[in-house]
Amino acid sequence: LPMLVQIPIFIALYNALSSSVEMWQASFLWIRDLTQADSLFNVSIWGGYDFSFNLLGLLMGASMFLQQKMSPPAGDPRQAKMMLWMMPIIFTFMFWSFPSGLVLYWLVNNVLQIGQQWHIMRKPARPPAAEGQPA
Repeated sequence: LPMLVQIPIFIALYNALSSSVEMWQASFLWIRDLTQADSLFNVSIWGGYDFSFNLLGLLMGASMFLQQKMSPPAGDPRQAKMMLWMMPIIFTFMFWSFPSGLVLYWLVNNVLQIGQQWHIMRKPARPPAAEGQPA
């Protein structure tokens, strides 16, 4: 359910970043333009193809991997292991050319979920209530 709630926000943010004139050339930290894909530097490979180094996409993929590693295991361990490795890789390549603001939104969301999961996991389990005592 949480993913279904985020999809309209994701689409609206994508449209806002793509078409909003006010957001053009808006910067944040090292990101020069939130409406364009992040690119720290370009490397020319294979006869003229420019490969842009996208730090934000790599951070998003790493945070997604960590977030999934901290999640409780699913029913099928083989499927869980495949999802642990494949989803961050697929999302990293998918988000490589997305606007930086959208990738930043996803990165912050992952970091907040990691913090929430860490807080839940470090909290000691309460002992069961004894007979006749309130919980």
